Amino acid sequence: MRREDIKKRFDALNGQEATVRWSGQRGDHDLNPGMQPQDDLTPAAVLVPLVDRPGGLTVLLTQRTAHLNDHAGQISFPGGRVEPEDPSHLAAALREAEEEVGLPPDRVEVIGTLDYYIVRSGYRVTPVVGFVNPPFDVRPDPFEVAEVFEVPLSFVLDTDNHVMESRTDQGVERTFYVLPYENRYIWGATAGMLVNLTDVLAER
Repeated sequence: MRREDIKKRFDALNGQEATVRWSGQRGDHDLNPGMQPQDDLTPAAVLVPLVDRPGGLTVLLTQRTAHLNDHAGQISFPGGRVEPEDPSHLAAALREAEEEVGLPPDRVEVIGTLDYYIVRSGYRVTPVVGFVNPPFDVRPDPFEVAEVFEVPLSFVLDTDNHVMESRTDQGVERTFYVLPYENRYIWGATAGMLVNLTDVLAER
């Protein structure tokens, strides 16, 4: 899918309420009846970076370090909680992207947001979508980020790559999306947001 087509899609939807545009709120509970979102959620934001490469758009992702308290070792977007000094969710997403992977805010053209995503660890995440204009130097924060890599957007938008799997957690079976890419296992909230992005661009 071309950059101009994606921008037109978001431009047509910007200014509408999320509850009109999509479902408004997604989360682990969508695929797991009986799992209710908890109260007192902490606001967070991530950047969904669409990198404009000569060979086509890619999605930039990170592999989190294994020692972190939340989502250790998982594949995720750059992001984190919204701090009191952040003027907006957008500002928080850009700040976190610069802190985690060294992505300068002036290399990002923000085009819109996806649905809020509720994660079981107690966060209500705003996914901020933006085009990233190379060149930029990747400088991962060694405390939080083990690796930075990119996945072709064409792979993400191919629904054949959206796999549902289940596993038992504390005696309860949980179902979630997985996007298996090469030797990587993209799952959970990150996979759910990529499915949301696909829904948006496919006008589903």
